[in-house]
Amino acid sequence: MLARNFENAVTDRLLLFCSVSETYRLMVVVGEPSGDAHAAALVRALRSTAPRINFEFFGATGPLMRKEQVETIVNSDSLAIMGIVEVGRVFPRFLRAFRELKDAALVRKPDAVILVDWPEFNLRLASALHRRGFKVIYYISPQLWAWRSRRIKTIKRHVDLMLAILPFEVEWYKARGVDHIEFVGHPLSGEVHARYGREEFCRKHNLAPSKPVVALLPGSRHKELIRILPPMLDAVDQLVRQRPDVQPLIVVAPSRRRNEVIGILSARSLKPPLTIVEHETREALAAADAAAVASGTATLEAALLGTPMVIVYKESSINWHTLGRLITVDHYGLVNLIAGKRLVTELMQDELTGERLCEEIVRLLDPVQNQKMRSQLHAIKNQLGESEASERAARSIVTFLRALGSPTVG
Repeated sequence: MLARNFENAVTDRLLLFCSVSETYRLMVVVGEPSGDAHAAALVRALRSTAPRINFEFFGATGPLMRKEQVETIVNSDSLAIMGIVEVGRVFPRFLRAFRELKDAALVRKPDAVILVDWPEFNLRLASALHRRGFKVIYYISPQLWAWRSRRIKTIKRHVDLMLAILPFEVEWYKARGVDHIEFVGHPLSGEVHARYGREEFCRKHNLAPSKPVVALLPGSRHKELIRILPPMLDAVDQLVRQRPDVQPLIVVAPSRRRNEVIGILSARSLKPPLTIVEHETREALAAADAAAVASGTATLEAALLGTPMVIVYKESSINWHTLGRLITVDHYGLVNLIAGKRLVTELMQDELTGERLCEEIVRLLDPVQNQKMRSQLHAIKNQLGESEASERAARSIVTFLRALGSPTVG
C-alpha cells in the first residue's frame, strides 16, 4: 500500500506540473444510468487530478454527464434498453446514434475514445473507431467472464487500455492474452454512504424504528418495474400476514418516476400500507433490516451498506431463454461473483414468486441469520479495492494520453 501511495503521489506531482497549454479532446460514450454515474465521476476526477490540463469532452451522455458539462452528441437516456425484442423495436435509434458518434469522431478527432460499459453498443463502436486510427480506452469491463467470452477477440484487437473494476477480472483477462488491463477498484468502493441514519429516515417517513423495515428495489428500467414489482408485492401480501410488524418500502430508482410505481399499485388492492421512497436509495437500504434488490449495481450498494438481501430478477420469456443460455457463470449477482460463492440467495425468472421471496425475507429477519449475512457482506468491501477508484482511473488515462505524445489540440 505504501508503494502504491508513493506512486500515486509522484503521478499527481507530475500531473500538477503539466503545461497549462495542453488540451486533450476526449469522446466519452455511455448508455446506461450506472455508466452515466461512473462516467460523470471520471470526468470530475480527470479535471481534479490534472487541473493544469484542459479537457474537452463530448459524446453520448446521460443527465449526470450533462451536469458535468460534457457536450452531447447523442442523448443516451432513451438508449438504456435491454433484451432482444426491446432493442429490435428501436434498432433504427441505435443505428442513428452509432453513425452520429462515428461521424463526430471523424470530424473532431479526439485524442482518445473512452467507452463506459454498455458492451453491445460500445464494442462495435470500438471496432469501428479503432480501425480508423483512434485510441480506445474501455472503462468498466464487459462481463465476458459471464457470457459471450468470444468477444475478447474484439478487446484484443480494438481496445488499447482496459480499466477493470472487479478484482478477479485482471487475472481472467491476462490468462487469455490481454495484458493492457489495469484494476482501478470499484467506483462505489468507499463512496457508498447514507446521508443520515435509521432514526431520521424513519422519522421522515412515519415509520417506527423499533419495527422491521423491508426495502424493495425493483430496478431502474420500466420493464423491470413491470416484471419484478408484482412478485415483490405478492411477497409483501404474504409477509405482513406472517409478520404484521414489518414495514415495507418501495424504493424508486433515480431513473424512474413515482407515477410508474403508483400505476402498478393501482391495479392491486393491497391491504398493508406501502411507503414509496424517492431519491433516498442508500438511506433506505441503510435503514432496512432486509431488502429484495434487482440484480445490478444496487446489489453492490446494499452490500457496501451491509444490508442483508435477496437478489431477484425477471425477464421476458424470449430474452431469458435466448440470452440465458449464453451465461456461463454459477452466479448472477455481483455480490456472489465477487465472493466466489453463494452468499446471497438469488431468485431468478420462474424462481421469483411471492411465496419464495417471502420465505427468504422472513429468514433474513431472523436475528442470527441477519447478523451472519451482515458479517459476510462486510468482507466484500475489502475485495472491491480502496476508495478513489475514479481518481486512479483518471491517473491511468492521463498517463496513457501523455505517452501518446502531443495532444491533438493546443
